[in-house]
Amino acid sequence: MFLKKMRAAQVFAFSTSSSNATIPVTLTSVEKRIGVDNSTAAFVVPFGATINMDGTAIMQGVATVFIANVYGIDLGLSGYLTVILMAVLASIGTAGVPGVGLIMLAMVLNQVGLPIEGIALIMGVDRLLDMMRTAVNVTGDGVVTTIVARSENALNLDTFNDPNAGIVEEVHLPHGEKNKA
Repeated sequence: MFLKKMRAAQVFAFSTSSSNATIPVTLTSVEKRIGVDNSTAAFVVPFGATINMDGTAIMQGVATVFIANVYGIDLGLSGYLTVILMAVLASIGTAGVPGVGLIMLAMVLNQVGLPIEGIALIMGVDRLLDMMRTAVNVTGDGVVTTIVARSENALNLDTFNDPNAGIVEEVHLPHGEKNKA
């Protein structure tokens, strides 16, 4: 039910590839559909759009391992730990705009001694990957906002448990009426 309530934000994030552009839609979803208090949502969602880049961290880790395998390089335990640390740190510093994940990937590759040219292997499909990882990032923002709201008693459980909460009904205007001014 949570994912269904976050669908508008996920679709918008998928289509724009920008966590920052999705902030208004995410705020509407967590406030109206999930029941998070405005004061909590207004703080956590923009903060999450800035530092909570789950999808970006996952992509950087997977892409680094993929590039290492293509080049036939064994990273070893220390290499994998470095990839995890660097991917998390790089994702925290990543701006919420399209295409920035590739720039941060160069930093991760450099730290584990992989050629930066390996980014070319991913560049062709990065737009699609960027769309998916942005949807993951925005979903993570919604999850964290809900958890914070619950811990601060700022979550309306009636709204949270209502599958139809926040759905805007269609307005049907009568046919044939003309504006009289």
